[in-house]
Amino acid sequence: MSPPTPNAAARTVTRICPLCEACCGLSLTVEGDQVTAIRGDAGDVFSHGYICPKAVALKDLHDDPDRLRQPMVRRDGRLQPASWEEAFAVIAERLPPLLQAGGRDALAFALGNPIVHRLGLGLYVQRLVRAARSKNVFTASTLDQMPRQLASGWLYGGGLSVPVPDIDRCDLLVVLGANPVASNGSMWTVPDFRGRVRAMHGRGGRLVVLDPRRTETAALADEHHFVRPGGDAFLLLGMLHTLFDEGLAHPGRAGEWLADGAQAALADVVRAFPPERVAARCGVPAELQRALARRLAATPRAALYTRIGSCTQPFGTLNAVLVDAINVLTGHLDEPGGVMFPKAAAFAANATGRPGVGRGVSTGRHHSRVARAPEVFGEFPMGCLAEEIETAGPGQVRALLTVACNPVLSAPNGGRIAAALGTLDFMLSVDIYVNETTRHADVILPGLSSFEEPHFDLSFPQLSCRNHARFSAAVFAPPAGALPEWQVLARLAALLGGQADALNPAFDLPAYDAQCLADDLRRLGAGAAPEAQAAVLAALGEQPGPERLLDLALRTGPYGDHFGMRAGGLTLARVSAAAGGIDLGPLEPRLPEVLRTPSGRIELWPETLAGEPARLEAALAAPVPPLVVIGRRDVRSNNSWMHNLPTLAKGPERCTALMHPADAAHLGLAAGDRVRLEGLGPAQGRAIELPVVPSDEMMPGVVSVPHGWGHDLPGARLAVAAQRPGANLNALLDDADRDPLSGTSVLSGVPVRALKAG
Repeated sequence: MSPPTPNAAARTVTRICPLCEACCGLSLTVEGDQVTAIRGDAGDVFSHGYICPKAVALKDLHDDPDRLRQPMVRRDGRLQPASWEEAFAVIAERLPPLLQAGGRDALAFALGNPIVHRLGLGLYVQRLVRAARSKNVFTASTLDQMPRQLASGWLYGGGLSVPVPDIDRCDLLVVLGANPVASNGSMWTVPDFRGRVRAMHGRGGRLVVLDPRRTETAALADEHHFVRPGGDAFLLLGMLHTLFDEGLAHPGRAGEWLADGAQAALADVVRAFPPERVAARCGVPAELQRALARRLAATPRAALYTRIGSCTQPFGTLNAVLVDAINVLTGHLDEPGGVMFPKAAAFAANATGRPGVGRGVSTGRHHSRVARAPEVFGEFPMGCLAEEIETAGPGQVRALLTVACNPVLSAPNGGRIAAALGTLDFMLSVDIYVNETTRHADVILPGLSSFEEPHFDLSFPQLSCRNHARFSAAVFAPPAGALPEWQVLARLAALLGGQADALNPAFDLPAYDAQCLADDLRRLGAGAAPEAQAAVLAALGEQPGPERLLDLALRTGPYGDHFGMRAGGLTLARVSAAAGGIDLGPLEPRLPEVLRTPSGRIELWPETLAGEPARLEAALAAPVPPLVVIGRRDVRSNNSWMHNLPTLAKGPERCTALMHPADAAHLGLAAGDRVRLEGLGPAQGRAIELPVVPSDEMMPGVVSVPHGWGHDLPGARLAVAAQRPGANLNALLDDADRDPLSGTSVLSGVPVRALKAG
């Protein structure tokens, strides 16, 4: 970008931050073609002026000299700048023959979490995967939230039917294995968590945190209690046992929507796990387990919330089910001040179609070729990616398409993944950086800056603590010759769908995209008269692809105008024109309308959990490891891709090992020393070294290392991140260690050995 034009008139532009789940509203000062200031938008109907440091770093991301602005093609063994025509020609020449020789499953996808923060990526990656017809889809979901989504699918019929705390009316919030101060909520969109806790305290409410670290959230709490990593299931079972044992299980209004026999089936399971039996395994005294259960049952407006710390455990899916069971049995599901289901303005499957009954979800419709891992929501565990590339035979993965994904750093045993990537016949990446994963690509296709794209959050309004609808137009026009990501993905989808000329400059992309939309409408409106479908297409007009799909979703959503049939209903034009967005009100009860299970009821104890009691007994009998490692989140970081932004990278070193002072002293470690952490079991022989910080905020026997570091691999082009590369926690983890129900990698509570480095 050139420097701002002298005397250029400053203008103010509102924007939604796309960098985390809080989705805060921003006020940008723009002079010429430069953003000169970023502040919170006080007029935003959802975030009311709150922002975190990540939002200010949007300018760094836009200006980052390492951000790709043109395609890269591998020539003579090196990634070098290329034109779009050359990059597309290489793809058209090399990818189709591989699929013709190896079949559709010879192509795999690795999809990262920035997809859900980009309107074009989020909408068009779905078309791309459908067009490819490959079973080999791997996403960041199995490194993060898949247990939560699977539990919601089983209990309520939809993966994004997630009951979230109604914090603005809550009087007791119990947080287990989550740090919303740092994450701004996770599977719960809640900007300014600190401010909301202050308001809760102001009305006499209380916050209780259970975590193996005294986190930033715990620092705000009225109480903090340690819980042993990996022991969450036993704590939750002990609390449920108390509810049944003391006659405290009263589901309230939700009780009439429980599946027949579900409450009794759950009671039979938890009977074997009284608090006294599980206390040593979870590290929470029996009386405290009982006290927590009693308080949740006795407080009229209360909620139990858990997140990634509980998801990334061997019992991740079970943990999510048990948390919901506690909220149900204490009478707090679908009640103001408890946990409630948001009603999003667009794209929410639980807000359209026939209410109260549906197909539900199933898993295992097919299995991975090597480990025979079951498919969940159409994808396989990321931990299976390397073996599917390495293992010869029919269906072997020989080509990989990554979209905003960096599994070499974000997945367990990234060294194995990196080695496997080096053996591929072809690798294509849609990404803005040459990072630790894309350095292996044959072609990289860049996206635009966030300032050059419109924005609407696809998923997070379905998880928000208050209903709203907000849209941001692009701040700047894209540079000449640049392509938005949706057009790149649409062309690739056309190629994989059989349009051999899809990557030629003369390909009629608008016509192809319009035909795809017409096909979508025919599927969605099966039985509707052709004239009605034609009228809908005409009403959507000639908007760019993502905006047209968004307009359709808004107009047919629960608040939409239904193409003139509902006066004052939402359209994209109306949402775009609303300064600060449109407030759609507090969360409201949605049972039974939200349900999409085949029974039309809450499946409180799904039959798919039948094998969990035996696994629990085996885990309870196993010895407790002397030292385990857990991850850590920082408000200035988001997985592996924000360490190249100066605003976020400055300040004290953040990739450190937090360890209880007694553990550090036992190893002869003092502040400033470096600790060597070594993997055990299948991870034997792998180790990392990093500075140690003795801290009494840690539970004894637990060491905490942040996720997403390790920027010292050759070939990556991240100049700022490379100055303080940190160490990759995932190098110590076993890629075969997974929650068998969801396929999610075990990233928390993993045994390690520690010693003084050197």
